[in-house]
Amino acid sequence: MKKKKKIRKLLPTIVLVLLLYFAVEMGFPEFFAFLALGVAFVFFIIPSMTKKKKRQEEILPVLTKEKESHYEQLGMTDREIDLFRNTMNAAKQQIVRLQENMSGTAKLKAIDLRQNTVKASKALFKELTKDPTKLHLANHFLYTHLPNMVDLTDKYIEINNHELKNKQTYEKLEESAQIIDQVAALIAQDYQKFVEDDLEDLDVELTVAKQSLKRDNSL
Repeated sequence: MKKKKKIRKLLPTIVLVLLLYFAVEMGFPEFFAFLALGVAFVFFIIPSMTKKKKRQEEILPVLTKEKESHYEQLGMTDREIDLFRNTMNAAKQQIVRLQENMSGTAKLKAIDLRQNTVKASKALFKELTKDPTKLHLANHFLYTHLPNMVDLTDKYIEINNHELKNKQTYEKLEESAQIIDQVAALIAQDYQKFVEDDLEDLDVELTVAKQSLKRDNSL
């Protein structure tokens, strides 16, 4: 299968070389050179341009006026905006990948159900979009826990899909599942730590409200 793919990739190059060879051998260098350029354009240049455009679209979405205004109101510099948008775009792709992986096997589904891994990841992502200035508070999630989780689940699914498994394979899968469960717990903690300030603010508001109710009831 891999050999066939390699042959397909090399086919345009082989055709190009043959055309240039015939151009020399048959004495029609100008015609075959023109034809070779056409082949090169069709097989190499156009696909390259298409892939490059697709990669650019995947790398970073268009910055809307609404979001730009939101960032400016928060006092963010152009550099800070670029950092935030690139970081969040990478995190979004990783979360999408993680969601696919966590629904890929019964074991990973059970971990996700127990730890709320995908839900916590999405919730933290949403909180960050509300206040980009708190990006530094999610360092462990963005740069360690989330990427590691994606890599671990990628590898777990790859091994789990092996057609033949032995005792060592099942042991590795079990070990991997345990580590995945632990990292999933860390992601849940990342979210809880991130919203701690909101919970503390709520506690203060509740205390004030209770005192106000107590005072009003005593009148």
